[in-house]
Amino acid sequence: MAAHPTRLTILISGNGTNLQSLIDATTSSPPLLAHTTILRVISNRKSAYGLTRAEAAHIPTSYHPLLPYKSSPKYSSSAADARAAYDADLAHLILQDKPDLVVMAGFMHIVSRSFFASLAAAVPRIKCVNLHPALPGGYVGANGIRDAWERFQEGGLEGGKTGVMVHEVVEEVDRGEAVAVREIEMREGEGLEEFEARVHGVEHEVIVEGVREASRRLWVEREKQPEG
Repeated sequence: MAAHPTRLTILISGNGTNLQSLIDATTSSPPLLAHTTILRVISNRKSAYGLTRAEAAHIPTSYHPLLPYKSSPKYSSSAADARAAYDADLAHLILQDKPDLVVMAGFMHIVSRSFFASLAAAVPRIKCVNLHPALPGGYVGANGIRDAWERFQEGGLEGGKTGVMVHEVVEEVDRGEAVAVREIEMREGEGLEEFEARVHGVEHEVIVEGVREASRRLWVEREKQPEG
């Protein structure tokens, strides 16, 4: 299969260390992510340092906050409607750049059905993947690292392992098909902060592996179903 240029949109909320791994992977020599371009970085938090990282790499950025939707009189009677409108507009913002792959790299927002419906209308199909610090079928949500560590302290973590994965984003939180997985052995006597640092180091590698594999799968699918 011939190499295809893959265009990425990255969603973040914070410091952007995983974003930096992707930036470095697209600009290294030779690049770890060959034929890959980051089109835009979008954050739901204005203070996210990841926006500064993107700007330093001359990548366009956008700030897309939820609060204006939640405080709008139009949605005052329904928080769910506010989130649905926010998510639909987020998808439309993404689609303006016509990416091939959307990567959630520390994006602390659970997208709703309206997000998926908007992306599903794109031709050709756009895939969305997420980085999550757990093994497939494991801990869900924002506290996966702490949950695994606490469970290990209690003696209840099966096999004494947790991990990091990149998975496809589906409506059920953190339950999409994994595209890259790395197991992490727990260590007796390791404090939470030290464990978190170790997990984050693994994340920086796995997110690159996951984007590479997700891109490969995307182009395999597109070649089977040619546009038009």
